[in-house]
Amino acid sequence: MTVLQPGLTNSLTDVAGIRVGHADRRGDGWLSGTTVVLAPERGAVAGVDVRGGGPGTRETDVLDPRNLVERIHAVTLSGGSAFGLVAADAVMGRLFDAGVGYPVGGPGEVVPIVPGAVIFDLGRGGDFASRPGAAMGEEAYDGALSSGVGPVPIGVVGAGTGAVAGGLKGAVGSASVVLSDGTTVAALVVVNSFGSCVDPMTGELYSARFGLPGEFAELLLPDADEVAAARAAAVPCGPGGRGATLATTIGVVATDATLTKAQCAKVSGIAHDGMARGIRPVHTMFDGDTVFTLATGDRGAPDPLAFHALLDAAGDCFTRAIGSAMLAAVSVQTPAGRWRSYRDAFSSAFPAAPHR
Repeated sequence: MTVLQPGLTNSLTDVAGIRVGHADRRGDGWLSGTTVVLAPERGAVAGVDVRGGGPGTRETDVLDPRNLVERIHAVTLSGGSAFGLVAADAVMGRLFDAGVGYPVGGPGEVVPIVPGAVIFDLGRGGDFASRPGAAMGEEAYDGALSSGVGPVPIGVVGAGTGAVAGGLKGAVGSASVVLSDGTTVAALVVVNSFGSCVDPMTGELYSARFGLPGEFAELLLPDADEVAAARAAAVPCGPGGRGATLATTIGVVATDATLTKAQCAKVSGIAHDGMARGIRPVHTMFDGDTVFTLATGDRGAPDPLAFHALLDAAGDCFTRAIGSAMLAAVSVQTPAGRWRSYRDAFSSAFPAAPHR
């Protein structure tokens, strides 16, 4: 049996041609941001799966396999609830300026296709009106354009800046895997969930059970006293109790395989299974959980067994990316409240911490 390994950076950019940029604001009433995932210039075949009762999305209908457009050119993930969808307009404009988009006429006559999704983080910085707009979309686009081939920055960045996960600080996380046939599958997630990423009885990250060999080896089970204290200190996911029932986890899966739009939609659906392994409960009426899948087509089309392996990897990558986000998060305090990171809430889970 082949032991799977992560890609070089264990992040979304291990899929060649995919670039990621973040923009965010903290302080002076702000705690929010935007993340842009750029496809190669020729675009990527894409699909989407939207679940939960409170989605905030744009251009998801175009990804229906029955519809005309095959490729997209970027995905925008943003804070700001529905207000944050405007960040994608700026990304669309910058792509148009670069001549990138779906051709609809003569030279330069293109329409960039930029689906997007948002999380609820309004007011978490203290000012309800401080939310991402066009300027932040442009900044994140520029960051993606100049990002090179390094690992994706994770943690309290971009669209994960104001994220909260079941009362703990949420964040951006990422993970990748290289399959036995050389295909790369990767995921990026913004964890901002109504449900918890932590087993309330043990303090264990649900995601930690699904890591590749050695990936989450640093983690111990937290002390019982610390688990009990964390339960007692749990805070609602909204600032000061406001918005406690409004959340949403969003993300992107990418692969270098050649897939159809229908296959990309299937991958997104399996990624939701991975989300369900890392967050409980998931897809609630207070979440608009959304996963996009991008296929760059640099490798051949998988046969049915290879596609099965790709689906399995996509689910696991999404679960692992949730664990990555929770471990990368740092505690944040604003005028609206304080959200502890997993590391601070369960310090005894880490070998370097004093163990009672």
